[in-house]
Amino acid sequence: MLPWIQLDSATIPGDGGELRLKQRGNEFSIMLGANELMNSRLSGSEEALATLSFERIKSHPKPEILIGGLGMGFTLRAALAVVPENAGIVVAELVPAVVAWARGPMAEVFKGCLDDPRVSIHQGDVGEAIRAGKAGYDAILLDVDNGPDGLTRKSNDRLYNYAGLKSAHEALRPGGVLAVWSSGPELSFTRRLKDSGFAVDAVNTRANGKRGGARHVIWLAVKSGR
Repeated sequence: MLPWIQLDSATIPGDGGELRLKQRGNEFSIMLGANELMNSRLSGSEEALATLSFERIKSHPKPEILIGGLGMGFTLRAALAVVPENAGIVVAELVPAVVAWARGPMAEVFKGCLDDPRVSIHQGDVGEAIRAGKAGYDAILLDVDNGPDGLTRKSNDRLYNYAGLKSAHEALRPGGVLAVWSSGPELSFTRRLKDSGFAVDAVNTRANGKRGGARHVIWLAVKSGR
């Protein structure tokens, strides 16, 4: 078996630790300490984050979508495959090196999706983009940290507490959806979403789609009205 080779590392702003990009043959991995945050061979649940969200907003004209976390681009590429040509997608990525990896060593994984005219990059905290949204988005897709039970940055909790959910609710247009990826279930988060005025579905998904893999959860929280 081929050995893993570390290609680069990057510090997460706000004392979030160090990300390490590793490669083994055609396979890539992004690590935080001993934890693998993502792997280029496991994309099923991240893709589902986009496709399940679009099902909720497919009747919206000219949809505007905010994706929190670039990662390996799985959610972005899945969104580009289903949204119309007049859609706009903003990807908020906190760590500049992740964008550089997408255009550099992982260019084959990303397949040029960052150059799609529908895509723009917000270099910074997705929370800032949400707070500036003010009924500007039809969908907000969060694949940040490990989900509501944060792993990398304590400040990520602000996305998932009541204040953060209020900001997300205000950033969505009527009928818009807040979709949140998580490595596992959390009943208290479901309650917070409902308390914050969303109609909520928690969908179980697999890391490798129909081929199985680890069990993940996607919350689909819809703002009422049209």
